[in-house]
Amino acid sequence: MNKSEVCGLIHEIGIIPAVKVSSAEDAHFAADSVSRGGIPIVEITTTVPEAVRLISHLVQHHPKLVVGAGTVWSIEMAGKCVDAGAHFLTSPGLNRQIFEFAAKKEIALLPGALTPTEVIEAWELGSDFVKVFPCAQVGGDKYIKALKTELPHILLVAAGGVTQHTAGSFILAGATAIGVGTELIPAEAIKHRETERIQELAQRFLGAVRDARERLTPLKERAKTTKTDFLRLDKSASNN
Repeated sequence: MNKSEVCGLIHEIGIIPAVKVSSAEDAHFAADSVSRGGIPIVEITTTVPEAVRLISHLVQHHPKLVVGAGTVWSIEMAGKCVDAGAHFLTSPGLNRQIFEFAAKKEIALLPGALTPTEVIEAWELGSDFVKVFPCAQVGGDKYIKALKTELPHILLVAAGGVTQHTAGSFILAGATAIGVGTELIPAEAIKHRETERIQELAQRFLGAVRDARERLTPLKERAKTTKTDFLRLDKSASNN
């Protein structure tokens, strides 16, 4: 799967599940359950034991699953994850070396940023999406809306504190996608191997994103119509 296809799927699904567990076995179970729930994307954080080996295993045995590497903070780790087959990289902050590496390898990159300055820098350096992290702690969906109002061309991924109750609000605020961790993959569900519970949560998050996007469509059409009417009136006034 090439970079364009990976970015397209992230845009289409709108959810990036972050797998943060204590063992490779737990991570494999989480990835499989989320995929069965309709989300063919997982982000394996490098804090997971044997994360690189797990990424390689998932890529080989789940060809339809987009597997990303999360919390990639060094060029060395980025190299190991890409060699293992990772389809995208995410990080909690900005590292220019990783930008250059991702561009050279043609790998999708979602760096973390928080302030407007960091978001702009991340986009100008060539990120495919900018992960605004942590969101909930700095205003949640209102913060995303403020960023999107000033930076409408930047594709934002809201991450950090996103729940099934706030997922739709982040999409309505302008986020292209959301990053979700334990709210989608609860520790108890992992411990007791409750695959149906995780699948149900996946469906709820997918529904929240879908419903929010459907609500946005008439708003976008209305805005487009308003802009067209304004331009028509402005042109008419100029001719007179």
